[in-house]
Amino acid sequence: MNAGRFSPEAVRLDDAARAGWLYYVAGNTQDEIARKLGVSRQSAQRLVAMAVSEKLIKVRVDHPIARCMDLAEALADRFGLASCEVVPSDPDAPDLLTGIAIAAAVELERVLKSPERRVVSLGTGRALKATVEQLPRMACPQHVVVSRLGNMMQDGSASPYNATISLAERIGAPHYPYPLPVLARDPAELAAMRGQDAVRNTIRLSKQADLSLVGIGQMDRSAPLFVDGFVSRAEMDELAALGAVGEITSWVYDRGGQVIDCAFNARVASAPLPRASQRPVIAVATGEAKVPAIRAALVGRLVNGLVTSEATAERLLAD
Repeated sequence: MNAGRFSPEAVRLDDAARAGWLYYVAGNTQDEIARKLGVSRQSAQRLVAMAVSEKLIKVRVDHPIARCMDLAEALADRFGLASCEVVPSDPDAPDLLTGIAIAAAVELERVLKSPERRVVSLGTGRALKATVEQLPRMACPQHVVVSRLGNMMQDGSASPYNATISLAERIGAPHYPYPLPVLARDPAELAAMRGQDAVRNTIRLSKQADLSLVGIGQMDRSAPLFVDGFVSRAEMDELAALGAVGEITSWVYDRGGQVIDCAFNARVASAPLPRASQRPVIAVATGEAKVPAIRAALVGRLVNGLVTSEATAERLLAD
């Protein structure tokens, strides 16, 4: 452990960076910041001013908060992650997506700045949509954006949380939507649909992705699969009995991070999960409800990178 990171000056900069994040990212007032940091309003005002004067603040907090760095290092060590980013949590809104969306956008922007062709594959969900919204507009016609799953809801409407089209439009790159529904009616129909040239090409591109960003869903009555109508109450009960704790691009898995051999997964039309991949597969996820699902995905090596919040990181390391 580097003692310099805990010197009075380093601690002061940490406090300034945290105050800057609470003010500029989380939208807190100086009175709220003072209460959350346990300082006077005048001290909170000085910390926010210091964040600017020390150039810790641009649009993002440009300072690695020591606690978050330690959590990221501990997560990477415990779960063998190739990359891990932990962002500060607002004590009153620990599940706020803005911070992790900014951090994920930084990683995405780094890949997109390559002059060489890069393939980026995306899942769906609120976290990924928020990530794309934090990305600056760029001219990247050399890259390819591909969806890992269909964006069609049960009633045939488009999912409001599809990020592929938004990303392609934001960077001016060609994109390949996944030309299938989220679920087939049965395995026979799925086999027929996967025989289409367009589907085979999209799956091939997903396997070649230089960066894959995915969300993680919990498996309870608040699960996106259940709320959006893809899973019935009876199916949820069946999956719970089989030990389901999470899903990535609709693939349901257990506490060991193993995709469950079940009737539901036999109908999932998404691109196969890139298990034990040497290519970056980064989960963007936060929240108390998602902790078991995130932990299982890390244990099973379904992902090799994580962007999450301070509060979620602490829970992941608690057991």
